[in-house]
Amino acid sequence: MIYLALVIPVIAGFLLVQLTKPNKKQLQLFLSFSGAYLLSVTVLHLIPEVFSGQKEHIGAFILIGIVLQTGLEYLSKGAEHGHIHSHDFEQNIPWLLLGSLCLHAFLEGMPLGIEENNNLLFAIVIHKLPITIILAVFLKNSSLSKGLVFLFLFLFAIMSPLGSWVSGNFSMIHAYEDQINALIIGVFLHISTAILFESSENHKFNLQKFAAILIGFAVAFLSL
Repeated sequence: MIYLALVIPVIAGFLLVQLTKPNKKQLQLFLSFSGAYLLSVTVLHLIPEVFSGQKEHIGAFILIGIVLQTGLEYLSKGAEHGHIHSHDFEQNIPWLLLGSLCLHAFLEGMPLGIEENNNLLFAIVIHKLPITIILAVFLKNSSLSKGLVFLFLFLFAIMSPLGSWVSGNFSMIHAYEDQINALIIGVFLHISTAILFESSENHKFNLQKFAAILIGFAVAFLSL
């Protein structure tokens, strides 16, 4: 069931792009909502849980996660939080974009294989949908063949379930549960804050985006 839930937003995002023309303004509002929800789940649920284990150097692993995501976004040009432009990739096949997004998706799926966590699952699903739409629009407007576009999205879709499967079927990974969760916390902190800080053009106050962020906070708080 977890595997299916992780694949659904990629399928839904692809179909939305094929059947409709996504509204950029509405997409940005949903992206702001997803960033707020992801940040809330991280702060209200994941961080208290990982520190309750009282493992050493947990804070260091959170920082490593932030550094890791910074490196991945250098390769993907910020696709994980909604920034992707065709001129950012000079190659016909953007392998760096594919690799960074797949590694990101693989890592975020790993905690779900160690312990079932509905709050984290919902956060990943909500975050993945607008990112998939943005990615699908980029691929649709690129010079890539339909076969390569399908392969690209297929690989992206299976990486989170694969990360969950790997962590769930290799018991040695369970010994590092808190460290893995701390790493993912760092990744989520970087992505969610990047979405929120960059949600307003020219740093101008936008009431609709502010409302979307508040709704994201409220929904996450009420669902915990």
